[in-house]
Amino acid sequence: MFSKKNRISSGVSQLDHLLGGLFIGDNVIWYDNAGSLASPFCMNFIQISQTQNKPFIYVSFDRSPKNLLEKLGPLAESQHLTILDCFTHGKGDGSEIFSKFYEKDGARWPYQIIKVNEPWKPEKVIESVYGLHKTMKGDVRFVFESLTGMQDLWKGEEHILKFYTHSCPRLYELDTIAYWIVEKGAHSDRLKAHINQIAQVAIDLSIKRGKSALTILKAEKRKPDTLNKATEFWNDGMTIHFDSDRNRAPGRINLGLRIKELRTKQGLSQKELANLVGVTPSTISQVESNSIYPSLQALFKMAEILSVDISSFFQKKTDLKNQVVFSSKEGVKTAFPDLPKGCITGKLLTPIDFDSKAEAYIIEILPKKSLPSHFFIHKGNEIGYVLSGKLQMQINNAVHTANEGDIIYLTSEMPSQWKNSGTKTAKLLWIKIR
Repeated sequence: MFSKKNRISSGVSQLDHLLGGLFIGDNVIWYDNAGSLASPFCMNFIQISQTQNKPFIYVSFDRSPKNLLEKLGPLAESQHLTILDCFTHGKGDGSEIFSKFYEKDGARWPYQIIKVNEPWKPEKVIESVYGLHKTMKGDVRFVFESLTGMQDLWKGEEHILKFYTHSCPRLYELDTIAYWIVEKGAHSDRLKAHINQIAQVAIDLSIKRGKSALTILKAEKRKPDTLNKATEFWNDGMTIHFDSDRNRAPGRINLGLRIKELRTKQGLSQKELANLVGVTPSTISQVESNSIYPSLQALFKMAEILSVDISSFFQKKTDLKNQVVFSSKEGVKTAFPDLPKGCITGKLLTPIDFDSKAEAYIIEILPKKSLPSHFFIHKGNEIGYVLSGKLQMQINNAVHTANEGDIIYLTSEMPSQWKNSGTKTAKLLWIKIR
């Protein structure tokens, strides 16, 4: 009955927002221009996978086990982690200094390390990867560090291309999620074109004018507004901040960011808002990035469409902080552009410019309709109350039924499908907790 791929978090909420989340089956290419930019994204991916008790395989061509464990730190102390060591007998050339690592008592390690004895043979790596995968259950997560390291060891792009073109479709069918690290300048345009064609997601990480930037090059089954647009970011350890975070400083007004916040809160894409305002999607994009300012006429039109007072674009509504009772008229309809039309309706119950720790919605799923994914992409907890009707939802491989009066509580796992098999509309009170 349920065949759609689950949508999950990458562990970085702003990346989920830019990308539209990850799907089970995704092969995610990370083009790293500096050799260190992809690391915090991988670390967050490992961390969120561990909180969900998901098996994780780290295939290492570039780092010795000792170096990798030091890099992972506390994340290495997990029984769900398996390291596939392609370094010791690869770039490490079987040297005693690296082999000594295995003289320790392996029984005391919470993680599992498997040494590949002939990593210079692609078929041996394939055999190790899929042999290990067979011993695991559920959606297994991978990091391959890196395709560039494989090329160095296997002496040429043809071996890389063959390995990758065979692995990606297979990993997709096995319901895994795989991060592939690629050194941006180390490969031909031909190889990168083949890689991008097969991957579900491709992300470029580069340094421009001394600042790190992330650009989404490809995102299948998603329609990110930021496709091919660089977004600046920086990190402090595993904590990743994006340029929009910097603009949240107290007292600083950011018109573009404010418009984007209100638009996305209402579930509108840049294209949809542009059509309603009577401008091009490029204009909305430039306004939100503060490259240009909208005309006064366009600004009033945006306020009308987003159901806010025009002053909300320039200042926070401090008077709302002390408001206790909100009229039903202050709520606004919510759009779900990534879901089939005619299947779901929603309404945000509080004013769209009300900044709170929780957002309350009324969600209605129409009779005999199914949703191919969860209705929100949200890293925090969510809680729902079934006001009327009956619903089925799938989380991982389990199907759950919620009847009238039941409570639904979600943490890190999101439903991959909702289904209303009944003859009447199912109605939910749904709360997103920040």
